[in-house]
Amino acid sequence: MCGRYASFRQAQDLADAFAVRGGIQDVLAVFDDEVAAVPASWNVAPTDPVRIVVERAAPEGAPVRSLKVARWGLVPSWSTDARGGARMINARSESLLEKPAFRRAAASRRCIVPADGYFEWRRPDPAAPRLKRPCYVHPTDGGVLALAGLYEFWRDRSRADDDPARWLVTTTIITAPASGALAELHDRRPVALDRGVRDGWLDPAVGAEEAVALLDTPAPDQSFYEVATTVNRVGTQGPGLLDPLPS
Repeated sequence: MCGRYASFRQAQDLADAFAVRGGIQDVLAVFDDEVAAVPASWNVAPTDPVRIVVERAAPEGAPVRSLKVARWGLVPSWSTDARGGARMINARSESLLEKPAFRRAAASRRCIVPADGYFEWRRPDPAAPRLKRPCYVHPTDGGVLALAGLYEFWRDRSRADDDPARWLVTTTIITAPASGALAELHDRRPVALDRGVRDGWLDPAVGAEEAVALLDTPAPDQSFYEVATTVNRVGTQGPGLLDPLPS
């Protein structure tokens, strides 16, 4: 699963990393003051505001790709309240097209959740079963991970029609079975999209089944190392959380 991650780059850096396609297919990276105001975080936790990359069809020309802010923990549009979002920070890739909470979003509201890396807690040592050791997983090349995600709009019916806070945008990170070295940490992993499939995942013209099939493509190389248990506490911040423990 993915329950904590790091996202500390500036909005413009993320726009540069995810918005340019090349040639005549270039699209403009769009983000507003709300996106720019999201603070750097070395310990993103459920219900935090996060930045997502979305692509929406335009009346004329190519779809527009932009950065938006969403709350981590998806709230389905049909939900009666927003409290259940904290339980939907992850969505299993195997059941996206079956689960009512994710089916509609998988068809038309797919996104990328940029992450510099994420934390996973290594399976306990049999000699100390209560001790879970946090590890930091990051792209080997030092780039940004493109975590596959979904997003939704939820309308707060208790608010007036002219209240700008009446709409809540939420997101979830998709997970899949882990393999290779990552399986040493946990039996599941967040789906990191390679550059070759990101456009297809975001493209609103790509159907749900075709898009979900992209989740099975090989992920970019990732490495991990053990970090201090300071990260265990929600709200703890700072680049020191990513310091590797002495070997």
